[in-house]
Amino acid sequence: MQINKPIYWSKKNIIAFILFPFTIITFIINLIKKNSSKKKYSLKTICVGNIYIGGTGKTSLCISINKILNKKYKTVFIKKNYSNQLDEQNLLRSHGKLLSNQKRKVSLKIAEKKAFDVAVLDDGLQDKSINYDISIACFNSSSGIGNGYLLPAGPLRENISALNNYDAIFLNGEKKNKKLNLILKKIKSKPKIFKAIYTPTNLKNFNRNKNFLFFCGIGNPDEFKRTLNKYKFKLREEFIFPDHHNYSNAEVEKIKKIAKNKKLEIITTEKDYYRLNNKNKKNIKCLKIILKIKNIKSFSKFLNKKIWKKLFIL
Repeated sequence: MQINKPIYWSKKNIIAFILFPFTIITFIINLIKKNSSKKKYSLKTICVGNIYIGGTGKTSLCISINKILNKKYKTVFIKKNYSNQLDEQNLLRSHGKLLSNQKRKVSLKIAEKKAFDVAVLDDGLQDKSINYDISIACFNSSSGIGNGYLLPAGPLRENISALNNYDAIFLNGEKKNKKLNLILKKIKSKPKIFKAIYTPTNLKNFNRNKNFLFFCGIGNPDEFKRTLNKYKFKLREEFIFPDHHNYSNAEVEKIKKIAKNKKLEIITTEKDYYRLNNKNKKNIKCLKIILKIKNIKSFSKFLNKKIWKKLFIL
């Protein structure tokens, strides 16, 4: 699904109020899912998802979790197969084993047969048919909860109260969000709260004395732009596309033509780079970004304690 986030998802306006009655549909669907039977699997399952739709850093966090665990355990990524999300699948595949099917349960059964110790699921918190061992909800610190409404009046897939059901919450990004922090303090179940920042890993590949054109089609383009500005990229032109946008040859040629005429270097995200064909990748560079987890020792301890308890005590 390609998403162009409407303005009223960020701030309440008349359109959000008009659509508010329709949020009952999302509420009822979530209620039905919540009461469905859950299946437990023999391998450890870690689900990284969100309640704010898109752009919260869950794929990057999955990669970071896998990096922590794959030295001790046989790990595998699991992602539901969406035809327009091959970029995320390819990104995960570049960092480990990936199983992808239209049904997560099918992938989990395959993972059991192949004797994996831990499955790291990219998205799936709203799939209540699986009894996850560890559930983690991600937020982008700048977006927070948007206007606080459920879909379609707002960006939330579930009510804030759903956070009581999750083991940990990740705040990704550097911008402080007082509203979100106040909400998290009121969560009765007191899930573990961790923070992470977006950190480039290949800055040496760029001459930041030059001028740049950047383009992207991701859930939170503002976060990418903030990162570029933080690391002193001289941005002169930008093109923003919907999340998971599939670029046509004409679109890429237009970008390249403008960059050539204005003598600009072209930069994009790693996800967007994976969506370009080999011909279109010429003269385009991607900035590789990881989530750098603050207090990573505490988070590693949190993960390993839960996994070790199941794999070696039970």
